[in-house]
Amino acid sequence: MTGFIVLALYVAAFFVAYLAVSALYRAFFARADFTALKTVTFGDESAVRPNRAASVLSVITIFLLWVAFTNSSLPLPQASSPYLGEVTFTYTSTLPDGRADDAEVSVLVYREDISQTVDSEGNPGRIPAAPEVEPGDGFAKNDSVVVPRYGYKVINVLGNDELGRSEDAVITALNGTEVQAGETIKLPEGELGLTDKGTPTFSPSTGNRMQRLYLPAPEVTVERFVELNEDGYRNYTLWQHTWISLQRVLLGFFFGALVGIPLGYAMGLTNWARGWFDPIVEFMRPVPPLALIPLMIIWFGIGEQSKVILLFLAALWIMAIAARAGVSGVAISKVHAAYSLGASKMQVLTKVIIPNSLPEIFTGARVAMGVCWGTVVAAELVAAERGLGMMIMVASKFQLTDIVIVGIILIGIIGFLIDVGIRMLEKWLVPWKGRV
Repeated sequence: MTGFIVLALYVAAFFVAYLAVSALYRAFFARADFTALKTVTFGDESAVRPNRAASVLSVITIFLLWVAFTNSSLPLPQASSPYLGEVTFTYTSTLPDGRADDAEVSVLVYREDISQTVDSEGNPGRIPAAPEVEPGDGFAKNDSVVVPRYGYKVINVLGNDELGRSEDAVITALNGTEVQAGETIKLPEGELGLTDKGTPTFSPSTGNRMQRLYLPAPEVTVERFVELNEDGYRNYTLWQHTWISLQRVLLGFFFGALVGIPLGYAMGLTNWARGWFDPIVEFMRPVPPLALIPLMIIWFGIGEQSKVILLFLAALWIMAIAARAGVSGVAISKVHAAYSLGASKMQVLTKVIIPNSLPEIFTGARVAMGVCWGTVVAAELVAAERGLGMMIMVASKFQLTDIVIVGIILIGIIGFLIDVGIRMLEKWLVPWKGRV
């Protein structure tokens, strides 16, 4: 349910931001001179540029949703919180002879991550003790328990009663409401119920925030980032994990492009190469790189070589297909024009085919780099001691979600920066893209 709320708010923020920015632009920045009459053909890629205001608002929206739906301490709007504190309820214990007695149960709901916190003196948090209660006068005795927020507790209230299960006592009511085994009743603080065997249960209200196990708050993630930089993880600093992953990705991509681009050119320029290599490329293209991990281990062992070769194969077929598509997309009229001007085959290749195929190659490079980053996580599962993928996978086994989030964010940022670098290189080398 929380996921649908987040999605709905994100979609709403998109449209509200669009309307607000458009209105502000028309009111303060729109020009009324002849330049406002400029006509842009719909679908012209060269005329579409990222709206920087939209980019900033998009990042801010994601951050605000992250804060709102986690247990963040930042002073920003937040969704309804899970219940914390003490709640009491009564139960009615009934004997076979009809005698009944009421007792009260005090439930203390505490933070499930309290053991990961420290007080002002640096002492780690401890799970609180159950509240002290008077037993009462009847045969049903008062009880107290503790339960973590987002938790669930089966409360054996008959265990300390004078007349309990051995006397065939059963729970017939909760908070004065008659209930049967398997039924539940709602409270503002949570949900009461009976198991199929008639034992009371209590689960605190969770609100609309996600617990730390599923998504830690932004400040918790930042704290873990600082800690990983200072203390490292599994004997290596965060920088060392990041650098080894980046090195593997760049090596795999470099060799994949080094082999794949000439292979694609050959397939696009000669019938023989197209016929010879096309079955191999088309066969390997849909095979996910993860399926090749067992072969990499058998052929190349569990060292660095197998990881780089796996990333090489992840990039190879993408770059080959991109180069082939780039050659096939060159307008034949440009080739004829070059030949009519006396150009040789080598001149046609270097002056016509390669320049006009570069946009497709750069697009393939961006796709291949993304695939390599996705594959490196799996590649580092193979007996790796360092790397962001290894860090993420090991942390996930111990449910250290904040470390997982740190690794994912770093992979995303580095991948984004590489993509920006490729686009800038493309803009410099292919300034005519979208104009001819």
